[in-house]
Amino acid sequence: MADRLSLRDPRTQYPQPPFPEQPQPAPGAAAKMEPRPDHGEESYVGAGKLKGRKALITEGDSGIGRAAAIAYAREGADVAISYLPSEESDAQEVIALIKAEGRIAVALPGDITDEAWSRQLVAEAVERLGGLDVLVINAGRQQFRESLSEVSSEDFDKTLKTNLYALHWISQAAVPHLPPGASVITTASVQAYEPSDILLDYATTKAGIVAYTKALAKQLIEKGVRANVVAPGPFWTVLQSSGGQPQDKVAKFGKQSQFGRPGQPVEIAPVYVLLASQEGSYITGEVYGVTGGAGIA
Repeated sequence: MADRLSLRDPRTQYPQPPFPEQPQPAPGAAAKMEPRPDHGEESYVGAGKLKGRKALITEGDSGIGRAAAIAYAREGADVAISYLPSEESDAQEVIALIKAEGRIAVALPGDITDEAWSRQLVAEAVERLGGLDVLVINAGRQQFRESLSEVSSEDFDKTLKTNLYALHWISQAAVPHLPPGASVITTASVQAYEPSDILLDYATTKAGIVAYTKALAKQLIEKGVRANVVAPGPFWTVLQSSGGQPQDKVAKFGKQSQFGRPGQPVEIAPVYVLLASQEGSYITGEVYGVTGGAGIA
């Protein structure tokens, strides 16, 4: 714990490429990654900033969602996580970590590309948490395609349903439950601003998330609810090794950043904490870039 708080050179604080090639079928498992990502399991130290909060996080089993779930629990929140049924092993690790903090942990396996389930998971989270005041919509689909001709209608449809339709369905279901002071946080990407040629459909949805959230923020502030976007750059998550990038790029992932390495999920968790907390009370309609120096302009 103390090592996390000590002064260190951020360029060498975490593993640097090259990494081994490590293909996995989507959606993949964090436990099979090498090196294993740091989601804060041992490194995140809480300070009670979210005491008594009730949070729902989509794709909370791995990656950035997992880091947010761990941080929220250590900051005093009860947490529900949604995830695909095939991600159960990763999810149960997160549930155990939340419970270890003495917080309520709710597991919600299901497919958010199903509209009925997207709405039902909100209802279940509200019932089992006893309310809802933090909503983190983080689930995403990223599958690279080398050319436009390879992006099938099935690809485009599944990416839009995962990244945008579900955002809309979950928001519609959740907003009536959010009290004044609540917070909505979405996850976009540097891809919204600097799209890669091989991530055409993914980048399109990430730009859509930015626009949707900015518009939503204007509506929600009328009821005292804030909405903001986090735009990550290259973070070491299972999204990359399970088809999000070609394996030769996985091996060099993050090398192009000014740090010479990818970010670890725990390094972005404090932004999700800030935006959920009362300390972020004057922040709405903003995009927080955490891109390893690339910026979002």
